[in-house]
Amino acid sequence: MNRRPLLAGLACAMAFSLAACGEVDSTDDAAAADPSDLTIGVSNLGLSFPFPSAIGEGIKARADELGVTIVELDGQGETEKQSNDVQDLIGQDPDGVLLLPVDSGVAVGLVDQLTEAGIPTVAVASQVGDPSERDLEDVYDELVALVTQDELAAGRTAGELALEALPEGGKLAVVEGAAGFAEVELRFDEFLDPAEEAGVEFEVVARQPGDWTAEGAQSACQNMISANPDLDIVYAQSDDMAVGCAQAVQAAGADAVVVGIGGSQLGIDGVRSGDILGTVCFKPRDLGELAMQTIYDHLTGAEEREAEFVSYETPAITADNVDDCDPQW
Repeated sequence: MNRRPLLAGLACAMAFSLAACGEVDSTDDAAAADPSDLTIGVSNLGLSFPFPSAIGEGIKARADELGVTIVELDGQGETEKQSNDVQDLIGQDPDGVLLLPVDSGVAVGLVDQLTEAGIPTVAVASQVGDPSERDLEDVYDELVALVTQDELAAGRTAGELALEALPEGGKLAVVEGAAGFAEVELRFDEFLDPAEEAGVEFEVVARQPGDWTAEGAQSACQNMISANPDLDIVYAQSDDMAVGCAQAVQAAGADAVVVGIGGSQLGIDGVRSGDILGTVCFKPRDLGELAMQTIYDHLTGAEEREAEFVSYETPAITADNVDDCDPQW
């Protein structure tokens, strides 16, 4: 059952539906709203991908605990499909939406459409807006919140692992994700900072996309190692890609070490085996639960937010502390 009419006053106070602000008493409506009647739409970027799928599991788990109904649509990694999904959700008139953007730039328009429809929206796991023009914590002002890992801090943590492994620096190759994802830029933006602060140089000799998959990264790493046989280190922007790169390094008989990011089961297994030097522990199921709690608290008035950045800790993981990261994807 849609409760937005009962929450209209709260929406006015938060400036999400100015056109609807009239003679509604927000205090009485918020008090009268039954949280168990809330319906939340979820536009997932792609349920076939392990990370967003795990986020979806966390969203469902917390929704079940809160008694919230969810309507989840699968963008299948395609911007056009996600755009259509958002239109479908607007037509179903949910109380709020959790949006996992396929493309951070395209997501701006989607959030604007949801806002015009009077639907409070929380972005999950990925920034809304061009990361080259907007700081990560400068949350798009039409959002209730951006709930994500601190990608800048995670990239810096990966850079610290690289510096620890190669304190004299060396030749670096980067396996990026896919075009359109804010994480590609964010996870690299501060990666070199620890080395630069220590007066050490990592020479970036190659950057190629691995499209977030082990297979794509293996191919990219094969190409980069072939062109740079004296490569010292590979930074893969996801653990799946780190696994693919490690396979390419072994097949080529190269000496390069591999640093990943994400804390996936494949990544943690790679750290344990020594194929991967280290990673950064992300917890997507926890992230999904945090996102659901954030929009629930906003809608019920327990903790109202306006364009806020909400995150959690992402520690470095090596063979020394590998048991500290319990993989969630």
